[in-house]
Amino acid sequence: MHLQEGRRRVIIDHVSPAINGGRFAIKRTVGEQVVVEADAFTDGHDAMSLVLLYRKQGVAEWSETPMEFLVNDRWRGAFVVTEMGYHCYTVCGWVDHFKSWARDLKKRVDAGQDVTLDLVIGAQYVEAAVPHAAGTDADTLAAAAATLRTGGEAAIQQGLAPELADLMYRYAERRYATVYDHELPLFVDRERARYSSWYELFPRSCSPVPGQHGTFRDCAERLPYVAEMGFDVLYLPPIHPIGRVKRKGKNNSVVAGPDDVGSCWAIGAEEGGHKAIHPQLGTLDDFKFLVAKAREYGIEIALDIAFQCAPDHPYVKEHPEWFIWRPDGTVQYAENPPKKYEDIYPLNFESENWQGLWEELKSVMDYWIEQGVTIFRVDNPHTKAFRFWEWAINDIKHRHPEVIFLAEAFTRPKVMANLAKLGFTQSYTYFAWRHSKWELTQYMTELTQSDLQQYFRPNFWPNTPDILTEPMQKHGRPMFMARLVLAATLTACYGIYGPAFELVENRPAIPGKEEYLNSEKYEIKDWDLDHPDSLKGLITLVNHARRANPALQRNDGLRFHFVDNDQLIAYTKTTNDLSNVVLVVVNLDPTWTQSGWVGLPLHELGLNPDEAFEVHDVLSGARYLWHGTHNYVELHPHVLPAHIFRIR
Repeated sequence: MHLQEGRRRVIIDHVSPAINGGRFAIKRTVGEQVVVEADAFTDGHDAMSLVLLYRKQGVAEWSETPMEFLVNDRWRGAFVVTEMGYHCYTVCGWVDHFKSWARDLKKRVDAGQDVTLDLVIGAQYVEAAVPHAAGTDADTLAAAAATLRTGGEAAIQQGLAPELADLMYRYAERRYATVYDHELPLFVDRERARYSSWYELFPRSCSPVPGQHGTFRDCAERLPYVAEMGFDVLYLPPIHPIGRVKRKGKNNSVVAGPDDVGSCWAIGAEEGGHKAIHPQLGTLDDFKFLVAKAREYGIEIALDIAFQCAPDHPYVKEHPEWFIWRPDGTVQYAENPPKKYEDIYPLNFESENWQGLWEELKSVMDYWIEQGVTIFRVDNPHTKAFRFWEWAINDIKHRHPEVIFLAEAFTRPKVMANLAKLGFTQSYTYFAWRHSKWELTQYMTELTQSDLQQYFRPNFWPNTPDILTEPMQKHGRPMFMARLVLAATLTACYGIYGPAFELVENRPAIPGKEEYLNSEKYEIKDWDLDHPDSLKGLITLVNHARRANPALQRNDGLRFHFVDNDQLIAYTKTTNDLSNVVLVVVNLDPTWTQSGWVGLPLHELGLNPDEAFEVHDVLSGARYLWHGTHNYVELHPHVLPAHIFRIR
């Protein structure tokens, strides 16, 4: 054991939050608070001072804020992050001799003891601090020391003055301070990483002419429709050339007809690969026009990143070493036995030229960032090398901290969590398969009250082009409405695949399976956006509620509440200062009207139990005057299966 500075007497341990002991960064967005706790103690009975140190990467000087003692040697401090990018924080503590002296001085004075000598000792502490101060602070300290040496009541009052304690803390001797062993990492994103509303559509289905392949310009004409509903992210499936070899036909047929457009996830053809655009969608200038036009509506374009190749992707000829070759001289296509995906070749991350593969894949994302894309939805990242993602995302975020990565990984919990640790900004979740009150409560408690809250940002999707769950197939419109409200209010980030969602498209290819009949993945769809049964109006109201209520733009203010009916779920979301309180009640039964009594902890919500309070349903417009802790609700699933109450 190496000899250390033995006069560093403070011990600091169990600093939190810390992901894998500081191996990975916690996440916040600009303007959010970082609350840090630590165990800290010293030998004997001396008092301590603890500070929380923090700085942005590349900044030499630390900023600091005092930490407060909680209980049982646990301390807490907090700071607010104001800039995007990588930051770090740690904890520093020291034996504070002046604080110990002032504490004991008060005890001696209260006991009526002679403190003449103690005041001289205090003067020595103050005099030692003078050289560390400057200007008026130095003069104030020198004057205080002189007063202490005079003794008497004035000296006692001076020694116990809060103003002197503040100055002595500021200029305390820290020669023997202990700094925690680790500088813990933090990444700060922009607000859209924390709060965003996603809408997915296929540009090729945007043409006003039925059956005609849509273009980026057609997609731009769809922007007012998307903006009116209140979405701020428009996610496009892959926009690249689609392979012709082994192209899929309608309904995932292994044989394509001459007019079949194929799956846009089968990327690459003679026109190019991941940096090329499908010629029927338009040109690069057309794409840039769409990106710019979307920004005029407050919408960002999210682009799909799917690192896989069609058999006729240029990579297959230019870099055969990036693929797995079988003994018969053919490339290994994607499989999930017994299923075969012959229109897709997976990349080989064990290639001898793995460095070249990594550089090329990162260059794909860099290319689209240059074209104005700042959000990527990444397809199946769990089927690519984890170390690649950590390296690539870390490099991109250092240069472009504004970029957001959404991980589409419906896989095992620990794998999903690992991807979030590696740098993915947001994550798809199991929400689509959580339906009962117990399931939703347990899942949201896990996401918002465990260590996951520090780095895993859930993005809830009730449907995707791949996922049409059995309850949505069976129960149609009531289920779609309820799932919309749950997704949009349980989490601050959510999305829908439209227009399939608002038009309640729920026909499965095979009953019980999650694949759509006549899936848009394999054909151009003609959607009737003006259909009278569209859920567009409800979606607009829900998104307006999200924008108007800051409580719905966060996950940390979620709390579930008692309802005496398991078919009803109730929860509030609040801002930290309780200036915005939203109560959501949802009927989970898509068939029958359900009613019950909702119990609320009024004091904890900033309400006076002795006074009536108003709840305003932002969906129906109705206002109710409630009294006491328990109030009655009734919800008809075919009319409106949910309340979103703003409590006043």
